[in-house]
Amino acid sequence: MADWGPVIIAVVLFVVLSPGLLFQIPGRGRVVEFGNMQTSGASILVHTIIYFGLLTIFTIAIGVHIYAG
Repeated sequence: MADWGPVIIAVVLFVVLSPGLLFQIPGRGRVVEFGNMQTSGASILVHTIIYFGLLTIFTIAIGVHIYAG
């Protein structure tokens, strides 16, 4: 049996935390901008740190497991 939990969590977080798709921290004019479809180097760095932290929490600390097959 394969454990699909980390894969599904990583894909969902990647889509949700893509800079500029839903929100961008820091924005170009404000701290948070929503749906502007633009990005910057600083926002990529911030979103990467948030992504790594949440992925670590969900896969290691909480231990989400989804078994298929």
